[in-house]
Amino acid sequence: MAPIVRRAASLKALNSFAIDVRADRLVELRERAELPAALELLRAHPPALVLGGGSNLLFTRDPPGTVLRVALAGRRVLGASGDAVQVEAGAGENWHAFVGWTLEQGLCGLENLSLIPGSVGASPIQNIGAYGVEMCERFDSLDAVSLRDGASRRFDRADCAFGYRDSVFKQPGGAEWLVTAVRFRLSRAPQLRLDYGELRDELRVRGIAAPTARDVAQAVCAIRRRKLPDPATIGNAGSFFKNPIVECALADRLRAAHPGMPVHAGASPEQAKLSAAWLIDRCGWRGYRDGDAGVHQQHALVLVNHGHASGAQILALAERIRESVRQRFGIELEREPALV
Repeated sequence: MAPIVRRAASLKALNSFAIDVRADRLVELRERAELPAALELLRAHPPALVLGGGSNLLFTRDPPGTVLRVALAGRRVLGASGDAVQVEAGAGENWHAFVGWTLEQGLCGLENLSLIPGSVGASPIQNIGAYGVEMCERFDSLDAVSLRDGASRRFDRADCAFGYRDSVFKQPGGAEWLVTAVRFRLSRAPQLRLDYGELRDELRVRGIAAPTARDVAQAVCAIRRRKLPDPATIGNAGSFFKNPIVECALADRLRAAHPGMPVHAGASPEQAKLSAAWLIDRCGWRGYRDGDAGVHQQHALVLVNHGHASGAQILALAERIRESVRQRFGIELEREPALV
């Protein structure tokens, strides 16, 4: 089977920042049977860029070569052992719709990750996380194909080398792998994670003392809709910077110098996580606008395109923000979206 190929194709509707760039060739992968022909096109017209939901990248120019949009669909329950259930989704499935589908099946585990933009295939690449849960905690395995030679491979959790918003696919050589399907281990027995303060507060305001997984998902959606702008309304990629991970001694010194600075536990007892939004807000950037590139009024961590900003303009604003945080706090912010 041959995939759909479009020449000089606009990518504005395919990236959540709504940056108006064009692909020389846009190849849409809808079926696994189209993979051989799609890979042949990529090798014939390099370089290759794999595009999922377009919610975690910033185009600073027209991408050279071939853009492959992954639109592989499908959701299914693979099997169960007691309360543990394994499910699989095609890489092109919308992440939030997939989370909703798992809840419809009576499965728990992904509810804290509701309303995160993007595709299922991108979730392990970024190791998405929110409200006290990271995707890797529910991950089972994934299927991928090498863009270099077409070889298929299954990656388990150890193979993926997950870290904070990181995986082997973001490391040197990792970009050669095209994720085609992802599997998760969920549960029919509620194992709710309610240790995130903002989530507990939302449930309390709603008068819910004994929440279900659906209650948690609805609370998470309400919080995100209040705090984060809808990309359908204003271009953005969600959180633009990662929350810095620092040594506890440094976090203690910063908190002493800046009372009120939020500090959260890190992945180890020696590490602490700082709030990038708080750092940016204290530098005065929330609500800032330079032309059509700006910082959202409600959340300092979200850079926005008010209409006609270029990716280069948004990147320049991001660099100014990074420099101001570096100057005031001595902290290096790390960008989340990939640059093209």
